Order: sequence, then structure tokens, then C-alpha cells
Amino acid sequence: MNRSWKPNVTVAAIIERGGRFLVVEEETADGLRFNQPAGHLEEGESLVAAATREVLEETAYRFVPECLVGVYQWPVPDGDITYLRFTFGGAVLGESTGAKLDDGIVRAVWLTADELRDCRARHRSPLVMRCIDDWIAGRRYPLEFITHYPG
Repeated sequence: MNRSWKPNVTVAAIIERGGRFLVVEEETADGLRFNQPAGHLEEGESLVAAATREVLEETAYRFVPECLVGVYQWPVPDGDITYLRFTFGGAVLGESTGAKLDDGIVRAVWLTADELRDCRARHRSPLVMRCIDDWIAGRRYPLEFITHYPG
């Protein structure tokens, strides 16, 4: 057993508007890939605050988390990284004009679930479609499900 192993805690956001989902196209080691707005939890940050921050940094939209869609554990094949992803659903209040997107983010784009299924080979991970499918299936858990004790 590797006693120094720890999962990478990440957050992601499902934002649907008019049957389209907000995703980002980003540069990765495997080329351009689609992902939900997502990123790593930072020290001292709550999961909800992390999701809000990541959406703003990656899309320039102000995100309001309204529910937890799911918690996903994904060990990357052929690697020693495991992601523990907390995915939130919610709404955007509008764009933050003049905001610069995070390095590596090419663009934010609204795609339908079918468009996302059609480009599955370009997803950052299998979690992209799984989270969309869970959202479509109606999976919603109250934010009170998560308790953050500030340090």
C-alpha cells in the first residue's frame, strides 16, 4: 500500500441553458479536449466556492451552484492519478466582461447532449458525458449535503 497516495480533489459544473450545456475546449497533452468547467480544490476553499471560481476562470460566467449532481471517483487508466470529482449543477448570472480565461482554455461553448455524445472521443475524461447523463436523469442533491468547516 502506498501511504503517500492521495486522490486529486476536483470540482466541475453542469450548466444547462435552452437544452445546451456550457463546456470548455482546452489544450491537453492529448490535444484539444472538451470538459465541463472544472478544476482543483485549493487549500482552505470550500467545494462550492471552488466550483464558482473555476467556472469564472474558465468561462468568464458568474456561476451560482444550486445542487450537487454527483461525486465521481475516476482512476486514470495507465497512470497513478485518481480524481475525486464533485459536480455541481446551477445557473449562470451573466458574463464577466473583459475576463481573461485560464491558460489552456481555448473557448467556452454551448453544446447539446447529442453534440457532446457525437464528440465523445474528444472528451477530457469519461466523466464529461457521465455527469451530463446524470443531470439529464434528474440527479440533484441539496447543497446542504456538503458541510465545510473553515480552518
